[in-house]
Amino acid sequence: MSQTAVVNKLARTSYPERKVHLYNTLQELAKSYNVIALSRMTKVRSAQLMAIRKKFKNDIKILIVKNKVAQRAFEKIFKDVKGLELLSKELEGQCALMFTNLSPFKLNLTFDKNKIFMAAKGGDIAPNELVIPAGNTGINPGPVLSEFKQANVPTKIDQGTIWVSKDTVVAKPGDVISQELAALLSKLDVKPIEAGISINYAIAEGLEFKDKDLKIVVQDYIDELAKSFQEALALSVEAVYFTKESTPLLLVKAKQHGLSLAIEAGYLSPESVEMVIAKANAVAASLSQQLNSKGYSTQN
Repeated sequence: MSQTAVVNKLARTSYPERKVHLYNTLQELAKSYNVIALSRMTKVRSAQLMAIRKKFKNDIKILIVKNKVAQRAFEKIFKDVKGLELLSKELEGQCALMFTNLSPFKLNLTFDKNKIFMAAKGGDIAPNELVIPAGNTGINPGPVLSEFKQANVPTKIDQGTIWVSKDTVVAKPGDVISQELAALLSKLDVKPIEAGISINYAIAEGLEFKDKDLKIVVQDYIDELAKSFQEALALSVEAVYFTKESTPLLLVKAKQHGLSLAIEAGYLSPESVEMVIAKANAVAASLSQQLNSKGYSTQN
């Protein structure tokens, strides 16, 4: 069935014009971009999404639609877009669809740099060790003191405000944050929950990428590249292979070998004379010690 026929059929079944337009837009975008990704909108605030849309409006097209609408639109072009059927099956919960020519890895790293920290809610999982630091909280004494006590945070009253006596761990990684602790952390402006957009699934030119494939640590790759460079440089020096990077090291190595040879041969030059004399003195001292041990005197 042609696209025009599909539009006519949708129109005849009294679909709103907006939905018909969305249906067509999804198909056009899927065909036009190299990468289609989806992000599950867990703990993503509308303000964050708006900021991302505005910042990357020229590079990324972001749509939030009902999964059934997207799946029905996509099923008509499975043959045209390799991997789209796999992505369609991943549409669960509230998802944002992204269409771009950026690589899935660059896309994920871009979103990682735009994450924020937000206040915890009851039932959230502590992502790391949560510490309430020692010092003035700026909070006036009152019922809130019982919240500090319930969280086992030692306090004192000084100059009319509550002070935390010492750094206190209130949750360890993986702990469930209670409603009471979440309320206390909010009062202290402690925002432990990292929030933002991340890519949960993507297809790029027929290849599929799951979230675990896209989570890369850039510093690990930098360290690996640095290590590989050093190993390659060491090999080129050992093999006496001249490159822009190895030539200075090869010249230093050649100079050191030449100097060692000059010293061993007793060849005097401005660079070797001091070390040749030092070696001669050391040999003479050793010989003198051996003669003395056999009863000969070097003074005669």
